[in-house]
Amino acid sequence: MENFPTALAVVAAALVREDGRVLLQQRPTNKQHGGLWEFPGGKVEARESQKSALVRELAEELGITVDPADLAFLVRAGEAADGLVIHLYTCRRWQGSPRALDAAALAWVSPPATADLAMPPLDVPLAKALAAAI
Repeated sequence: MENFPTALAVVAAALVREDGRVLLQQRPTNKQHGGLWEFPGGKVEARESQKSALVRELAEELGITVDPADLAFLVRAGEAADGLVIHLYTCRRWQGSPRALDAAALAWVSPPATADLAMPPLDVPLAKALAAAI
């Protein structure tokens, strides 16, 4: 009997300001992919919808409040080898000012400029899709 990996659902947000720049966070150096830039977000817990997980993660990581109705699904990326699938949502409205509560740094970047940043492998296709969509 073959052992197939169970997909691990992860959600991420591209917070988009009025000037079109998106927020990226730099992973702490002591974590996997430390020092790389990524979209904020995290794992979907059991019995949690993707949107409610993303609302929770954005509050935990950035200290902001997001209405689930303001999250719009854009694209997903995944690797069959490890079962990780990231779902990227865009968000143009939130309450509060994002703070690096669980990151080494934050940066507002134009979507095309994300190609110049070192990112974890699954964030790269998300960034490309975002640049094409905005």
